[in-house]
Amino acid sequence: MMKLGIMLILVAASASAAGPGAWTDPVEVRHEETLSLSYRARLDGPYLVVQATIEPGWHTFAMDNKLRAEEKLAGKKSLGIDHPTEIALSGGLEAAGPWRQSAPKDFSKPELRWFSWGFERQALFVVKVRRAGAAARLAIRGQACTETTCKNIDVAISLPAGAGKAGAESSEIRWKDLVPVR
Repeated sequence: MMKLGIMLILVAASASAAGPGAWTDPVEVRHEETLSLSYRARLDGPYLVVQATIEPGWHTFAMDNKLRAEEKLAGKKSLGIDHPTEIALSGGLEAAGPWRQSAPKDFSKPELRWFSWGFERQALFVVKVRRAGAAARLAIRGQACTETTCKNIDVAISLPAGAGKAGAESSEIRWKDLVPVR
């Protein structure tokens, strides 16, 4: 297997045939041969739910990581800012409201002017969506890190037309565990 520094191996995901409201198959992000994290998605009522499952020793970053860091820096220079999680919708889905995410953990090192917020183990990203009936695609970009290395994330998840449960509201989303993305 060819190695060029840090290598990303993507495993393409297809939607699970388990039926409406089912999770897609996971899309894996690897550093060389080691699994770093995986993403899967589902439609739950009028909401899109994206779940990141993060392997031990790894962490990834909040959707509003850059804004949070800029607020803390208050115009001062930083050594760097970790790449936030970005989820772009296309095809048969468009966002119909603001994103919400799991409450991020503060990874900041103020003595180094390094400010960062993110997730260990698991994170959820949820948005109300409008559906056009066509198959949809989610493009997920971001970064995952350990204490010694970081890995860029660039993966996609496909949702087939008609995926998800119909209904006005979701009973399975734990709203109290989510915070608005700033």
